[in-house]
Amino acid sequence: MAPIALKRVCEQAEAEDGTRVLIDRLWPRGLRKDKADLDVWAKDVAPSDALRRWFDHRPERWEEFQKRYRAELSAPEAQPQVEALRAMTRKGHVTLLYAARDESMNNAVVLRDYLRKRH
Repeated sequence: MAPIALKRVCEQAEAEDGTRVLIDRLWPRGLRKDKADLDVWAKDVAPSDALRRWFDHRPERWEEFQKRYRAELSAPEAQPQVEALRAMTRKGHVTLLYAARDESMNNAVVLRDYLRKRH
């Protein structure tokens, strides 16, 4: 498995990013689609709207958010997108892009760890 990096979508793209995958369900505010430097928008692997709204980036909900999001990732309907991401990691470096301001408590952290453990 190639390395999986995490990066805010607004950060400058670099050659070592490899395949750049946006993993948010909603398009990031302030980012023009024609200026977005990404290869794939994998919105179907992002947390559901209900989970995203419930979490609301509240630190006290982080542990429970991780459990619920992993359950969503394990659901049959998420498997095609999860498998597509796994295939990308077998081919080379992948950077998961996210819009959240918090670099340590966001869906990209959970997804990266999920992909690493399930590979």
